[in-house]
Amino acid sequence: MSDRMMERRELAELIDTGDPAWPIIRERFAAASNRGEVLPVERERGERALLHLQVTNRSPLGAVALMTGGILFDRGWLRFFGAGGSRMQGSLLTWSGQGDGAITDPQRGILIVAHDAVGGFFALNGGGLPGQQGIVHYWAPDSLEWEAMGWPYSDLLQWAATGDLKGYYGNARWPGWQRVMQRVHPDQGLSFYPPLWVLGPRVGKRSKRLAPMTELWTLQQDIARQLAGSGAAESSGGC
Repeated sequence: MSDRMMERRELAELIDTGDPAWPIIRERFAAASNRGEVLPVERERGERALLHLQVTNRSPLGAVALMTGGILFDRGWLRFFGAGGSRMQGSLLTWSGQGDGAITDPQRGILIVAHDAVGGFFALNGGGLPGQQGIVHYWAPDSLEWEAMGWPYSDLLQWAATGDLKGYYGNARWPGWQRVMQRVHPDQGLSFYPPLWVLGPRVGKRSKRLAPMTELWTLQQDIARQLAGSGAAESSGGC
């Protein structure tokens, strides 16, 4: 890696007052079919997030980090991280295991950028997942695997604003989910029993409780590791 690639840029190099991406994003939101709620952010938090990411506010990711505490779509079902704030503590920093308020261990090779109410997570591939770097992957709570979506962050944001969320989440929703979402905090998700990765009744027939998103993440990662280890053991035993 060259010295230049290892250099960290200062805040003044990352903030472009002449060509920021945020006005374009806000304009798209105004015409979006899926209503987005932009959460407020303190300027200092936004600048700290931008410094950590080392991207400029000319990029959609940098603009969301600098200008928002997060963005909620579809009654809070889908939550994009910004710099965090009083409405949503989870942020691009805390979910990457950075700073005093880190809520997960450092995530190597991925950047978690969003999550949803049923325990799904969206992450940018920084080399920790197979395939092209910079592409969004979805951690599916029903398969406990990362699934490549084939999009950069800008397309993920566009999909959240204008895409078919109803179709994408069809099997994970049930009649009356909108009323349930009124009680779900943006830092919470729904824990199902039986869990979604186990065959069982339709999601509407499973019991549900509110749980911190950190709990859902940790549980799913632990189960995925156990299943991978079990599969490896069975494979080895069959040789």
